[in-house]
Amino acid sequence: MVFPSPLKARYSENTTELAAINAIRIDRCFSERLFKAAGKFASEYAGCFSKKLPVYTHDSGPRKNSISLAINPSLDTEQWYAIRITDTAVSIEASGEAGAFYGMTTLGLLIETYGPRVPCCTIEDRPDFLVRGVMLDISRCKVPTMKTLKSIVELLAVLKFNQVQLYTEHTYAFAEHETVWKDASPLTADDIRELDDFCCDRYIELVPNLNSFGHFERWLCHPEYRHLAESPRGFEHPLGGRSDCGSTLKPDRTSLQFLDLLYGEFLPNFTSRLFNVGCDETWELGAGWSRKRCEKRGAGNVYVSFLKKIHKLVKKYGHRMMFWGDIILKEPELIPGLPKDLIALCWGYEADHPFNKECARFAGAGIDFYVCPGTSSWNSLTGRTGNCLRNCAAAARNGKKHGASGYLITDWGDHGHHQYWPVSYTGIFAGAAYSWCFATNKDADIAAAINRIAVNDATGRTGKCIFDLGKVLELVPVRLKNRTVFNTLLFSRPGELGKNCKGITKRDLKKSIRQFDKMEKSIAQIRPQSPDRVLIRQELTNAVRMARFGARRGLAHLEGTADLKALRRECEKIITQHKKLWLKRNRPGGLDESAGMLEKVRRYLQ
Repeated sequence: MVFPSPLKARYSENTTELAAINAIRIDRCFSERLFKAAGKFASEYAGCFSKKLPVYTHDSGPRKNSISLAINPSLDTEQWYAIRITDTAVSIEASGEAGAFYGMTTLGLLIETYGPRVPCCTIEDRPDFLVRGVMLDISRCKVPTMKTLKSIVELLAVLKFNQVQLYTEHTYAFAEHETVWKDASPLTADDIRELDDFCCDRYIELVPNLNSFGHFERWLCHPEYRHLAESPRGFEHPLGGRSDCGSTLKPDRTSLQFLDLLYGEFLPNFTSRLFNVGCDETWELGAGWSRKRCEKRGAGNVYVSFLKKIHKLVKKYGHRMMFWGDIILKEPELIPGLPKDLIALCWGYEADHPFNKECARFAGAGIDFYVCPGTSSWNSLTGRTGNCLRNCAAAARNGKKHGASGYLITDWGDHGHHQYWPVSYTGIFAGAAYSWCFATNKDADIAAAINRIAVNDATGRTGKCIFDLGKVLELVPVRLKNRTVFNTLLFSRPGELGKNCKGITKRDLKKSIRQFDKMEKSIAQIRPQSPDRVLIRQELTNAVRMARFGARRGLAHLEGTADLKALRRECEKIITQHKKLWLKRNRPGGLDESAGMLEKVRRYLQ
C-alpha cells in the first residue's frame, strides 16, 4: 500500500468515496510553496475526484466535504504527520510544512493503490533520519539531461527523500575554465538554479557538491592546472597502475585561492546552506609537493590542516561544510580536533562495512555525521542485489544506533558509468525504505514497490526482473568489492583474463549465461506502463547482454577456444545500442569515453 511503510497504520474495513470531496482546505500556517504543492496534488489526482479540487486557505472555502490540511506548530516532532480518513472526512495534520507534504504524498499513494474509494484509516508517521538523501554521480561520463534530472527528483519526492546532491568534479560550466569541461556537456548556472527551484517545490534540498582536494584529475591533466597538483607528473596508484597526472591538489595557499574562485562562482546558484566539499581518496598526498611536510608532521595532520582551511573558506560563503570521512578514519585520534560544525560523511559500500565502529568514532567525538551506503550498481552492469540490501540496512541500523543526522545513498558511475538508471532502482528504493523507518521497512518488498511507484507494472514482472538481475552474480562463487565478475571479465585485457577467472569454473559461467538467457526472455515479456516503458526494456536488455558477454569472454578463455568473430559481432551490437540508449536520458558529453571502453574490448577481439 504505502511505501515506505509508515511508523503506525490502522486500516478499517470501511471505505470513503473521494468523489464527494470538493476542495482542499489548508488551515493555519502555510506558505506559497505548500499552496502550490496542494494544487499539484489536486491536478494529479483530479480523476479520482468529481473535479480538480480548488485549494482554499483557512479563512475561505468550504469546511464540509474537503481535505483538511492543518499545520500545528506546537508539535515538536519534525516531519511528523497524521492522516485520518473516516466515512465522512479526510484530514492531514502535521508538525510543519514538510510533514504536510509527506502526508499528501502518502494520501496520493493510497489513491494510486485503491482508486477513488480508499479505506478508512489512521496513519501516524515520522522518519528515523531527518535527512534522507541521494547522491548522483554526474562526473564519471554521464551527465543527465534536465528532463531526466527532473524525473528523478519527482520519483525521489514520492519516496520521501529530502536531499539531492550531484557529485561534481568537472561537469559545471565555470566561466574561466572551458578547457576542463568543454567535452563534458556540463550543467550551467541556469540549469542549477532551475533544478534548485524544482527541488524546493518538492521539499527537497539541492546541496552543492564539488570535490575540493582529491579526485581533481579532470583538472590536473591539463597543463594550465598542473601547478596545483601534489604530483604533477603522475603517481603510482595504490589500487594498481600508474596515473599519468595528479589527482590531488597540493595543500597550499595557491590551491585555496583557486578553490575560493570556484566557490564564488558555484555556490550562489544554490539556496542550500550546506556544501559537500568531498576531500576523499587523496591518494598521493605526501608523495610529491608535501612529502617533507608529511614526513615531519604526518600525512593525517597535513590533511586535517588543509581540511580546516577549506572549512574556513566554506564558512566565508555562509555554508556548512560536509566531507567524506574515509581519510580521517584512518587516524581516528585526529577526529576530536575537527571543527564541531562539520558534517562527516561515513561511507562504505560492502555488506560487511564496519558502520558500527566508524559511526561510533564520529559520535564519540561530537561530530555530526551521515551514513552513506551505495546502490551497488556501478561496475556491476546488472546490480548486486544481496550486497545492496545488506549494505543499506547496515547503514540504517548503525546510523540510528549512533545518532546519525542523515542517510545519503550514493549512486556512482566509476569506470565509464555503464549501468543504466533502472539498475539503480533496487538501491534507491531500499535506501528510501530503510532511512524512513527501518523497523517497519526492514522486510519491505522492494520489487513490488518498484513496480507500483517507478514503472507502473501491475503484472509485477518489471520490478522482479530488476531485482533478480542483481542476483545472477550469486551463481559465481567469486565475490569482488564494488563490482561484479561479469563487469570485470567484460573489460579485462586479454592478458588479465586468466587472473580474473581465478576461482571460477566453466560450469559457473555456463550457469550464469543460461540465467542471463532466461532473464532476456523475461524482459521481453515485462509490461511497464511508465512514460519510459520502451526505454526500460531496452536498457535492461542491453544490461543483460553486456553482463552475458563478460561471462562469454571468461568462458572462452577457460575453454581455450574463442570464436573471436562471433564475439566481435556481439560486442559491436552492444556498443551500437549503448550509444543509442545513452542519449535517451543523458547529454552527449562523456559518451565517447564510455563507449570507448567498449570499443577497446572490441579491438581485443581482432
